[in-house]
Amino acid sequence: MNHWLRQHGLCFTGAIARLARTPLASLLNIGVIGVALALPLAFYLVLVNAQSLSREKSPVPQVSLFLALDAQTTDTRDIENRLKKHVGIAKVRFISRDQALADLKAKSGLADGIGALGGNPLPDGFVVDTKDNSVEALERLRDEFKKWPKVEHVQLDSAWARRLEVALQLGRLIVLMLGALLAFALVAVTFNTIRLQILTQRDEIEVAKLIGATNPYIRRPFLYYGALLGLAGGCTAWLIALGGLHLVNGRLAGLSDLYGASLRLQHLSMSDTLSLCGFAAALGWLGAWLSASRNLAGFDPE
Repeated sequence: MNHWLRQHGLCFTGAIARLARTPLASLLNIGVIGVALALPLAFYLVLVNAQSLSREKSPVPQVSLFLALDAQTTDTRDIENRLKKHVGIAKVRFISRDQALADLKAKSGLADGIGALGGNPLPDGFVVDTKDNSVEALERLRDEFKKWPKVEHVQLDSAWARRLEVALQLGRLIVLMLGALLAFALVAVTFNTIRLQILTQRDEIEVAKLIGATNPYIRRPFLYYGALLGLAGGCTAWLIALGGLHLVNGRLAGLSDLYGASLRLQHLSMSDTLSLCGFAAALGWLGAWLSASRNLAGFDPE
């Protein structure tokens, strides 16, 4: 076990030394990988912040129940009890027809015209806050309430929620496609870098094979090199995104003062940061494995 750990430790330190021996080339490769990862990362940050902002600023969707005009007090009380006992309901507010008429007169400015009607055409109603605000859950409740006796109409304004969900799904698809394309670019950069490393060390590799070194043994340092290259690129992408967010938040501070609202983009969480670094390192390792496996197979020392 100690021998195995020592071998991997030597490979790790050797990969760091190889990066340090060619600082300019290493920095250029890391920069290319960092920029490639920063593009989908920027889109992801915009998507996450837009989703968070929409949850904070968007109104909570509600379901409105309007009773039939011939509904009696007992019918209203029964419906209210059913709503309060419903497992999907968080809050119930009753609006009597008299209160609805008074609110309409106060807000519409048509008190004289409404008074000329000679009666109250508005029904009793309930405004319901749900526990689950997803579009599917709201529509299920709407269909259920429609079947209740003395419920004339159920109104659900879920169009904005559906539009938001469609927009977020499109954003996720764009991030996924862009991320896949640039992940391929990262693998290609690592592949080519490892190929050049193998070609420059051709004589050393041939000597190692002559004395019995296996391909997995020879390949191991290159795998560490590729993983470190990807990891450094992921950290660079994180720093690029941090700098971009700092600049954008500086501009948003002026808008916040003008509109009296708190507008600030949030950076990656710790879990997302670790995922980014791990993903970048894995892509670097994959590119190194593909390159080393392909190029070492062609070595046939005599």
